[in-house]
Amino acid sequence: MSRATRHRAAVVGTGHRAQLFTRALAERPDHRVAALCDPSPTRMDFHNGLLTAFGEPAATRWDPEHFTDMLAKEDIDEVVVTTVDAEHDRYIVPALQAGCRVVTEKPMTVDADRCARILDTVRDTGNSLTVAFNYRFNPVHEKVRSLLAEGAIGEVLSIHFEWLLDVRHGADYFRRWHREKRNSGGLMIHKSSHHFDLVNWWLADEPSDVFGYGRLGFYGRTAGERHGLRRNYDRAHGADPAAADPFALDLTADDTLRALYLDAEQDNGYVRDRNVFDGPVTIEEDMAVLVRYAQGATMTYHLTAYSPWEGYRVMFNGSAGRLELEVEESRWQTPRTRIRSSSGALHGDTAAEHAGGARLTLCPLWQPPSEVPLVTAHEAHGGGDPRMLDALFGRVAPGAAQDTGAASHPTATERDGALALAVGLGANQCFETGRPVRLRDLVSGVWER
Repeated sequence: MSRATRHRAAVVGTGHRAQLFTRALAERPDHRVAALCDPSPTRMDFHNGLLTAFGEPAATRWDPEHFTDMLAKEDIDEVVVTTVDAEHDRYIVPALQAGCRVVTEKPMTVDADRCARILDTVRDTGNSLTVAFNYRFNPVHEKVRSLLAEGAIGEVLSIHFEWLLDVRHGADYFRRWHREKRNSGGLMIHKSSHHFDLVNWWLADEPSDVFGYGRLGFYGRTAGERHGLRRNYDRAHGADPAAADPFALDLTADDTLRALYLDAEQDNGYVRDRNVFDGPVTIEEDMAVLVRYAQGATMTYHLTAYSPWEGYRVMFNGSAGRLELEVEESRWQTPRTRIRSSSGALHGDTAAEHAGGARLTLCPLWQPPSEVPLVTAHEAHGGGDPRMLDALFGRVAPGAAQDTGAASHPTATERDGALALAVGLGANQCFETGRPVRLRDLVSGVWER
């Protein structure tokens, strides 16, 4: 494709995570970021700086209220959605209706009605929607899938999955817009959709029933006072009590955080450094879930967002043995006074301090266990980001050798996004009612296909 016939892309939502897509599109010869859409001109200017650094022209800036006008006037054929989760459908639906190919960050959306609206639009238009589940492209996760598919432990009968977010990473969801469930769906949707999609993909199966309990027992004002952790301030910037708080985020200590958030407050008033032990907080940080799958397997899942160390353990029990995965993304965190790290280090874009290792153990029946060789990385979400970008947008250099992992499985569709969402929605409903949920009754337009 010549430069004159490049795909004309729009990036909608120009926060920190969106940098991944802006850079990826800028460095690929078949794509051009023609437009940026965000309520903050300051953040859009930051992303235009990324484009010009790659030798690309600055993109035009558009307010969200004029998104559909932007699609037509800028001749957009490719849209990347990286906004607040609850806003995804606002852009996915009209972009699909305009004939665009759409890539959305996970989660696809935050509730059943929005999910149905997206699924209906994909069906009615026949256009393409991809959910950016980058964990599928982590080489460690691909190895797990291949072993299960090869029958290394026979039929998978049960899974135990524990994910731990340390007090640096986990706390960050309680400083930002994620702390209100109406924006993010809570961690069962915003964070755990990654994990639920992994299990669906690993098992090549669909979830059918969910039960669970969740609570807010560490973050928030009440818990913070109960545990003696709360300091009296609303947001960290300019607050003297925050200076000695290891949970406070220093927006002035990182150029990217300053440019994207502190400098942009004048545009729409969004505050990035709230006190994690203050309100309002309407999401949970400790969640236990039981899931049953269509082919009979069950999964016990636990997410903890206030752990001393970060990582995860997944154990598969099968008719011919057991497969155990343990990953230490950060073995511990130092009690630094005010966090001085960009959200990249907080959220897996860069390697965390004190990163540990990964171990995959195959335990066949009647035989000694064996360690499975792994290719590991701690940055770029375990190496998943660059491989996902190759699968989404092609290679940076068309003549270069491609990592075959990028093409070893299909990217996640709108149906995959809906199946992962359904587990989180079911869990959230259980937290409120204390009753198990049949997912087919909760999310329409998925199992009927």
